[in-house]
Amino acid sequence: MLNMKDISKVYRTESVETHALRDFSLHVEEGEFVSVTGPSGSGKTTFLNVAGLLEESSSGIYELDGRDVSSLNDNERSRLRNEKIGFIFQSFNLIPELDIFDNVDVPLRYRGFGNAERKKRIERVIDIVGLGSRIKHLPSQLSGGQQQRVAIARALAGEPRFLLADEPTGNLDSEMAESVMQLLESINAEGTTIVMVTHEPNLAQRARRNIYVRDGQLEEAVPDLQVAAAL
Repeated sequence: MLNMKDISKVYRTESVETHALRDFSLHVEEGEFVSVTGPSGSGKTTFLNVAGLLEESSSGIYELDGRDVSSLNDNERSRLRNEKIGFIFQSFNLIPELDIFDNVDVPLRYRGFGNAERKKRIERVIDIVGLGSRIKHLPSQLSGGQQQRVAIARALAGEPRFLLADEPTGNLDSEMAESVMQLLESINAEGTTIVMVTHEPNLAQRARRNIYVRDGQLEEAVPDLQVAAAL
């Protein structure tokens, strides 16, 4: 599903060169649920951006669902990203003027689905996240946990091969975070591959595999996530 080999990402200005990722190699099998932890500034977000085709690596090989994406142009990367990847962000990124239905509809319109197909997909994923009775509510009429469920529905509507989640429970209280985690686990149980960045050790431990990123490099074995999160 996702295969990175010796990925490096370097940000350069006139006076500074920052190595965000260094010889980063990771293989994620289809259907896995992988958590990514590490201190702030360790390269977790850069990894997600490269994995999600939002940024290009400076060097290395990245294969997504069996396709080498390293040499794709911007249009090809955008098309592949919209077809294969769903994004879930900490800040929800919902459009406040649009109701739930229309928020989920936005990326489907971008992909050019017809009205009937979009309606079918939207109603299906809103039912999956348990918000069928609130389909015409605005984001301001929902709790934080419900807004994150809308964001998950929006990610699922395109039927992505895998989800990239960046601190999906970071803005939620413990009860809402538990609800969102249970939803992610049920989605993964249905076969969707998930890679989740989190600072919460108890949530990271619920993934099938945990990886730790430090100084732009991957440390596959994390003996104690509680200790690692504090570093």
